[in-house]
Amino acid sequence: MRLIFVVILAMAIATATGLGLTWSTATRGVDIGTLTIGPWTARPWIGTSDIDPYARASIARSGELPIGAGDGITFRAAADSDGKKLDGRCDVVVSGITPPARFWTLTLYDTRGRLVANALSRYGFTSQEVVRAADGSFTVRIAPRARSGNWLPTGGINRYQLLLRLYDTPVGVATRSQKDAPLPSISMAGCS
Repeated sequence: MRLIFVVILAMAIATATGLGLTWSTATRGVDIGTLTIGPWTARPWIGTSDIDPYARASIARSGELPIGAGDGITFRAAADSDGKKLDGRCDVVVSGITPPARFWTLTLYDTRGRLVANALSRYGFTSQEVVRAADGSFTVRIAPRARSGNWLPTGGINRYQLLLRLYDTPVGVATRSQKDAPLPSISMAGCS
């Protein structure tokens, strides 16, 4: 009787551990093939047939449609350049330049991957509409209250993430550094 109890307990522990690790991997993903440049991370293999099974499970769970490798790449940032989590109650500045791309978008999402609701229905900027400086650089302010220039409203949510999608770009699986792909910096400008 004791042997049966020990076997059932061991199987229950193994099942719970396996299910817990599977859930964790499917929700958070793993760093297999991840490209990190400053606060931005991308998974260049995610839009190819060589996608790892963990990323495949994560995509199946989220319902996200990844950009194909020949079409572009998506960079995600949930923290600033100093590693502080992005806070919707604070002013955040995204500034700099992007790598060469035919078109790009910078979009604000909550931590679950949904667009952040706001009264203006303003969710992001594209390379065609962002106001730039003479040298081609841009500055986007992300804040709960209106700011001059390129401004994205956060609605005052606690945490959010930014997605920078580059379309028709040479950035991809061979990219390794800021020199290969100059991405904009992200900095906290203060909290209200």
